[in-house]
Amino acid sequence: MAKLRITWVRSGIGHPADQKRTIQALGLRKLHQTVEHMDNPTLRGMIFKVKHLVRVEEVAE
Repeated sequence: MAKLRITWVRSGIGHPADQKRTIQALGLRKLHQTVEHMDNPTLRGMIFKVKHLVRVEEVAE
């Protein structure tokens, strides 16, 4: 399975509360923080919901 590197690049200020909660659920706490997760359909759905706030890269293992 591939890994995804997710970086929070835009603030959640002015966005709906559910999008802010999604950012937190991804494990992001501070702007410009990066986390890595295993790729799965649930994670892809979360990323799709906040795609305008994050940058996503595939990590080669």
